[in-house]
Amino acid sequence: MINLRAVGAIYNFEMARTFRTIGQSIASPVISTCLYFVVFGSAIGSRIDAINGVSYGAFIVPGLIMLTVLTQSISNASFGIYFPRFTRTIYEVLSAPISYVEILLGYVGAAATKSMMVGIIILATSALFVPLEIQHPFYMLCFLLLTSITFSLFGFIIGIWADGFEKLQLIPMLIVTPLAFLGGSFYSIKMLPPLWQKISLANPVVYLISGFRWSFYGAADVDIGFSLCMIGFFLISCIAIVARIFKTGYRMKA
Repeated sequence: MINLRAVGAIYNFEMARTFRTIGQSIASPVISTCLYFVVFGSAIGSRIDAINGVSYGAFIVPGLIMLTVLTQSISNASFGIYFPRFTRTIYEVLSAPISYVEILLGYVGAAATKSMMVGIIILATSALFVPLEIQHPFYMLCFLLLTSITFSLFGFIIGIWADGFEKLQLIPMLIVTPLAFLGGSFYSIKMLPPLWQKISLANPVVYLISGFRWSFYGAADVDIGFSLCMIGFFLISCIAIVARIFKTGYRMKA
């Protein structure tokens, strides 16, 4: 039986840290997104024709939200578990009568909650710049929730793996962010030459952004069912890796 009190203690501690640094945790990504709208939505978007019957400013909204949610999920979860390891306070958590599952639920739950908060705030902010239409609100929330949880798990793995602040930023900066920009955040992969369309399908972020954009406008670069399968596959893979980490105690007990 899960100790909800223990989960709540870790969760509330992480959420309290977010509100203590609200400028960095929430205001910063929202301001960055507003700048994207000014540059891409207004300056460049006014020179680009509608894509799939949607104005360019509105077309990039799902991509911007997904880009922010991806990066924030990884950042929140990786720092959330790495900092206790760095300060050695993780041993207080490990010595408490709580299981690894409860530790995971506390840290990953808080990271996913923060990411969803930022995503919803950016969605509301976007409505101030462009007219928004959400054809499938239930699927939109499902994609947002699954993406937040999955990449929070991924960030948790990075936080365990990293043995320095440099490594903490290595994978997000060199791999995840480029994949997000090349995953159709600001364009449809159907606009690319046929060869590059096929190459783009090797990018897992394409399926996340495509499925999330479908929930808004009913148009996607990839079949919606396949997008959901890809998210499910990545989620299961992250759970399997975390289970292995807990089973072996990799960098948790050393």
